[in-house]
Amino acid sequence: MSIATSPTPATTPDAAPAGDGRLRQLVADWSSDRQAFQVSWGKAMMWIFLLSDTFIFSCFLTGYMTVRISSTIPWPNPSLVFSLKIGGVEVPLLLIAIMTFVLISSSGTMAMAVNFAYRRERVRAAILMFVTAGFGVCFVSMQVFEWSKLILQEGVRPWGNPMGAPQFGSTFFMITGFHGLHVSAGVIYLVIVAVRLLKGRYDSVDTASGKPAGNYQIVEIAGLYWHFVDLVWVFIFALFYLW
Repeated sequence: MSIATSPTPATTPDAAPAGDGRLRQLVADWSSDRQAFQVSWGKAMMWIFLLSDTFIFSCFLTGYMTVRISSTIPWPNPSLVFSLKIGGVEVPLLLIAIMTFVLISSSGTMAMAVNFAYRRERVRAAILMFVTAGFGVCFVSMQVFEWSKLILQEGVRPWGNPMGAPQFGSTFFMITGFHGLHVSAGVIYLVIVAVRLLKGRYDSVDTASGKPAGNYQIVEIAGLYWHFVDLVWVFIFALFYLW
């Protein structure tokens, strides 16, 4: 009489451990948002950087508004402080209006550069990026003139202000200087990307079809940074020069 034995499951050498399957599932879950929205890591990292920068500028501007509201000493009149004498007539906020026009115009040229980049017209995209960088240099130059006028002619210092509240100098130089640093860094960034674009560093060829398949998304990433700098200036313009 033979005794029936239950078959034992055969173990194959190719069977993956259960832990490996759970790890793969965990990685798939973490990356599901990226797969759903099709966002590259470069663009995602730029958005994270801009979000952190938004918090910094928000803290600066909130601190400025708090200091200005709580100040017992009269705040200087922006129309008088930031005026230019043209033909013997004081024109209020003339330089600031030109600076704002230049920076807003640079957003238009940057948007056109992104458009040409996605059409794979790298020469036109690079030229427009150089134009955008030129607008940035013009803006920073006018800001240097504005600072020199306040420091040398009006006597404004970060620790004092002969025209009113002493906190005016510290908040003004801190916020506009931080923004000017961003514009200067953006100019360098745009020039580097434009030069690499002209040299064909982002060009590639599809091996299957033999057609150009360059990845020019770096132009859009640079555009995100530049548009952010322009947007921040809108808030600075409204709170510092119009309030």
